[in-house]
Formats: sequence, C-alpha cells, structure tokens
Amino acid sequence: MKAPASHIDRVLRSNLKLKHLQLLVALDQFRHLGRASEFLSLTQPAVSKTLAEVEKMFGVALFLRSTRGTEPTAYGQTVVRFARSVLADFDRTREEIAAVSSGAAGRVRVGAMVVATPVLLAQAIERIKAQSPQTTVLVEEGDLTKLLPQLRLGELDVFVGRLEPGYAAPDLETEPLYEEPMRIVCGPDHPLARRRRVTWGELSSRPWVMPPPWASSRVKLHQLFYKYQFNPPADVIETASFLVTLTCLRERGAIGFWARSVAEHYRTQGLVRILPVDVPIDLPPVGLIMLRGRLRTPAAEQFISCLREVNADRRLSSRAKVDQGSSVDGDG
Repeated sequence: MKAPASHIDRVLRSNLKLKHLQLLVALDQFRHLGRASEFLSLTQPAVSKTLAEVEKMFGVALFLRSTRGTEPTAYGQTVVRFARSVLADFDRTREEIAAVSSGAAGRVRVGAMVVATPVLLAQAIERIKAQSPQTTVLVEEGDLTKLLPQLRLGELDVFVGRLEPGYAAPDLETEPLYEEPMRIVCGPDHPLARRRRVTWGELSSRPWVMPPPWASSRVKLHQLFYKYQFNPPADVIETASFLVTLTCLRERGAIGFWARSVAEHYRTQGLVRILPVDVPIDLPPVGLIMLRGRLRTPAAEQFISCLREVNADRRLSSRAKVDQGSSVDGDG
C-alpha cells in the first residue's frame, strides 16, 4: 500500500531525526545489522527497534532482512539517497560554523579526473593555500561514474575533469575551461622510448593501460586503430586511477594514453616518455561541473575562483608563447 504524499512530506519534514538518517546510511553501507550496530555503538536490538520505528513512520519496508544481512528495498534506496544528502549538508554546515568560530577558512571537497590533477588542480590548491592556509581541500580521484553521484549527494562541492556530453543533465551546471589533447606515453626504459618513429602496428601488439570503456578518449583511441587498419590492443588493463596507470607503465612495460599536460608534467620529472605518434582526435574540453542551485560554502566558492584564475593564467601563458614564436619566425 502506497503512503500518501502528504504523509511522506510530514515524515521527511517533522518526524525523521539525524539518528534515523545515520542509521539508514549505516545499514546501506554495511548491509548487516550487527556491523551497523558496531559502527553506531548501539546494541543490535536497538538498531532493529529504531529501523522498525522508521519503517512505521513511512508505512513501507525500507530493508529486507535475511540470514545473509540487510538489503534496501526500492523505497529504502530512495530514502537512503535522501539521508546521504541531508547528512552531507549537515556535515558541511557544521564544518563551516566550526571553521568560522576557530578562525579557519573551512573545507572544500573536490572530485577530480587525472586529466586535471597535476596542473590545473595542483596549481589551484597552491593558490588557495597561499590565500588561506587553513582551508582543507579534500580530493577524490575517479571518473564520472564514481564522482557524479557523490556530487549530487552533496559529498563533493565541484568536479574537475572532462565534460563528457553523455553525462550532461538539467541538475548539473557545466563550465568549459580548456581543450586538452591526448598523447601516447611509455616508461623511460620501454623498448619504444627512444625510437624516432613508432607505428600504429607496433602499438597494437603491445600491452596497454587504458581509460575505462565509457570514456570518450578510449572510444576515439579504438577508432584510430581501425582508421590505420589495425585491431585495438588485446592485452589491456582498464583504469581511471593515475597510480594504477603509472604502475603499469613502469612495472609491466605497458603503453599509456594520457592528456598532454599530464604527459608533459611527468616527462619533465623523468617518469615517462612521450612517443612520437600523432593523435588526431577531438575530445570534450576540461572544465567544472557543479550542482545547479545548491548553495556553496565560502571555501568552495574561493576554490572555484582559484580554478578559474589558474585557467586564465594558463591561457595568458599559452598566448605569450604563441606570440613569442611568431616574433621569432618574423625575425628570421
């Protein structure tokens, strides 16, 4: 039997308490009454009793109990999403109030793809720390499949990475910053590292570490192999993790597919070599994604401003290099 909308509204606005929300999130996380009770420092009968109270409020079962543990029902999944969002807002507000009272500058949570990490993100962190040393920056690395749900739940303030068009939605505010082409890289000791010419045929027969299948860069890479009449590599590790990618390059002798700024950054440190292969593909720009209409904390606003400032500085630097090159050519 469905509960009327007016009843659900009354439960969400008046009857639910923070302890109820914490219980629901813990049950969803651990999927076991005993482990949830340990996490919450409650007895198992107390957890069972509180869950029964919440389910009575809603008039529906939120979790199925069995010998294997607890599993959220369709109703439960919806209420758990609500609980996570409310708790994230609660934590953010608590941290901001504590920061203001202690003289600190707050906390910002950032979701980042590897494409933006070593240059844009790192420089923005340096900038906000120079302005406000006590601001805490939490960085979650991953891809859109992992980070967008966290952004929607309020667990992240901003996402920095490629603006994949397939993930556009009315509730998301996107802000393109710059284009970022791709490069093919390998470890400094790889057999191809010092070659002056590398063919797509040679690349197709090597072990690779690649972005996940959903990434536009992965799709376009496969299309390039077909364009040059070779099958894509069969020996592949798939990951969105920079650490896993770098480990595969160095320990497994794999070929990698990195954004140009990432490749150049780690080339200057001697960790990779950029192979002499043209990669003629168009990819979505790097930019910011924020949840539309959500009130952001002062720390989050400050950090987003730092990201924009770093991007503006990068553009000015790139223009200066182009102008300098044109001047040299003219003098010749």
